[in-house]
Amino acid sequence: MPLIDADHPFFRPLWRRVVVVAFCLGWAGFEALTQSPGWALMIGALGLYAAWVLLVDWRDPKEKDNG
Repeated sequence: MPLIDADHPFFRPLWRRVVVVAFCLGWAGFEALTQSPGWALMIGALGLYAAWVLLVDWRDPKEKDNG
């Protein structure tokens, strides 16, 4: 089971996917500014994973069914 289920209907609109990625990366930046490098790396990695799954590798579930 993937960490983020990109096929979930919640992630169909582009703006929601962008907000999730921006929130994670923004939070990582905040943690870096408050000198919490461990949290910054962890949340930054989550943000990069979310960017890959939700923006780069994302396909509409309707298109996946058709091949």
